[in-house]
Amino acid sequence: MILSAAAVSYGYGATTILQDVTFSVEEGDRVGVVGVNGSGKSTLFRILSGEEAPDGGSVFLAKDKTVKMLHQDDAFRIDPSCPDTVLEQMWATRSDLLALEQRTEELEKSLSAATDPDEVAKLTSELASVNSRYTDGGGLFFRSKCKSLLVSLGFGEEYHSLPVESLSGGQRTRLALARLLAGEPDILLLDEPTNHLDVDTLEWLEGYLSTYKKTFLVVSHDRLFLDRVTNRTLDVENGTTHFYGVPYTAFVEEKEKAREAYRKKYDLQQKEIARLEAFIENQRRWNRERNIIAAESRMKAIDRMEKIERPKSAPRAISFSINQASRSGNDVMYVDGLTMAFPQKPLFRDLSFVLKNGDRMFVQGPNGCGKSTLLRILMGQLDPVSGTVETGYNVKIGYYSQDNQGLTEENTVLDELWDAYPDLPQTKIRDTLAMFSFRGEDVEKKVSVLSGGERARLTLAKLILMKVNLLILDEPTNHLDADSREALERALSSFGGTLICVSHDRYFVRRLATRFILMKDGGAKDLICTYDDLETWKKRGGTAPEKKEDPDAPPSQKDEYLARKRAVQDRRKAERRLEAIFEETEKLEIEIADIDHELFGDAASDYVRAAELYDRKTIVEDRLMSLWREEEELREQLGE
Repeated sequence: MILSAAAVSYGYGATTILQDVTFSVEEGDRVGVVGVNGSGKSTLFRILSGEEAPDGGSVFLAKDKTVKMLHQDDAFRIDPSCPDTVLEQMWATRSDLLALEQRTEELEKSLSAATDPDEVAKLTSELASVNSRYTDGGGLFFRSKCKSLLVSLGFGEEYHSLPVESLSGGQRTRLALARLLAGEPDILLLDEPTNHLDVDTLEWLEGYLSTYKKTFLVVSHDRLFLDRVTNRTLDVENGTTHFYGVPYTAFVEEKEKAREAYRKKYDLQQKEIARLEAFIENQRRWNRERNIIAAESRMKAIDRMEKIERPKSAPRAISFSINQASRSGNDVMYVDGLTMAFPQKPLFRDLSFVLKNGDRMFVQGPNGCGKSTLLRILMGQLDPVSGTVETGYNVKIGYYSQDNQGLTEENTVLDELWDAYPDLPQTKIRDTLAMFSFRGEDVEKKVSVLSGGERARLTLAKLILMKVNLLILDEPTNHLDADSREALERALSSFGGTLICVSHDRYFVRRLATRFILMKDGGAKDLICTYDDLETWKKRGGTAPEKKEDPDAPPSQKDEYLARKRAVQDRRKAERRLEAIFEETEKLEIEIADIDHELFGDAASDYVRAAELYDRKTIVEDRLMSLWREEEELREQLGE
């Protein structure tokens, strides 16, 4: 056991958040922590990390074990003890290794100036000890690991020398995640780590955590992510917790079975108590000695029973539908030659498409490629460098921004919605808020104190009362719990209008998408396909097919000829690439052999040179693995 909580309780004023929370985590466990928004998951993490003290109970951390936490939307703070560039902030996570490097430098200077044999022996001994601790602690490759983590989380080399102040909020959160992974604590507490990750980076994090050797607990509402990285599930509900020894999807099934079994057990006991009480009442009516003895015997039987508590109601999930305007024209939006760039940063160029009524278009691409910018241009909030955007006949647009802009901090929840729709009666406003789990005193909360999930639900409540037939949504599932995401999926599935959406939730995209805008390297491509088709093409390493005006029309002779020609060209291109891979692989293998020869030869006693060689070997091996994977994919493509 590496971490445990015993009878932990916590509350704000008269509101109890956690009550009698008891569980334990074994070393190496990968735990998904789930529960509706506001159930206390983030509070529990702060208690486990030591940031908050519980009102009652205790938390146990195994001896000499370290625990670090990534907060939800972590406002990354600059470490004042080191320079503020991105890379130097990463190095600062291993202050122990930096201290050993500094001590090594001091010892080497002292050794070069020493003349006394005893002093030389003493310094040499200490230097050997420091070098040993540095090597055992991973000092030979920690700098290359920091660089690799940065690149994997979307920070190419052009970011490494930038000051942290120049990063956006989302980038700072990703940097906080990179620092946490680089520090390698014994226990990772990750609170919504996927909120600011694009699909490629999210898949990298899945791979990293699925093979992670240490212990972590992760709060996430990404169902596919939880299934792929966790082996146990901690359910936070009604102020307490229950542990399940399975990942998310299996947990949902087990929880429902357990809930149903408990409900049946309770009902059976209540029926038995009712039968005994009826018997007691009947015996008392006779009022004879033997009847009174029988009644008292049954009373004692009831008293001896271990009473089963009434099952607590599951938190009510939100449920809603979208207030749809009358049908728009068949052509909803015309986009022609759209190009956008900021100073020294081109985003996309020459994007053209015609959005049809009923399309569900999803915009995908890496962070920073301009997805949110494109949505703002389509909304008319930004002017492009060139190109035009025109809406069709009778188009009524509703917009959801990922940062929930448009909320007035000093308003109450009730006033926020009523101010937006002053002509609606208060009962309609309250009913709408209730659909989004704002009930009773919740409607009197100030917007400024709402959690991220509550702000998201309030923004959705404002949106569904609009009469729209085109929805433009920017990361609508961020901060929503799993039940709320499913409610949004159902509402959009039954929405008869048109949708343009940015989302990294793959379940959400898979259920809804009929069309994609793929953005990468300054380009943008319009594709008509499902999410599964898109994933299949990506895995095969090919390019997705161009959209066709009539996908059911049989191919013409010209189309067949062009298809055969493209196939021949693709095969020749793949064969030429295989030759280039073979040549580069041969060179890299020779370089690794040369590095190994030097490491176990001249550099065996030269710590500085050995560190340089280890760094270079790591880079070469990573490149070699990449080439081998590419070779395997190409040979599969060629049918070899």
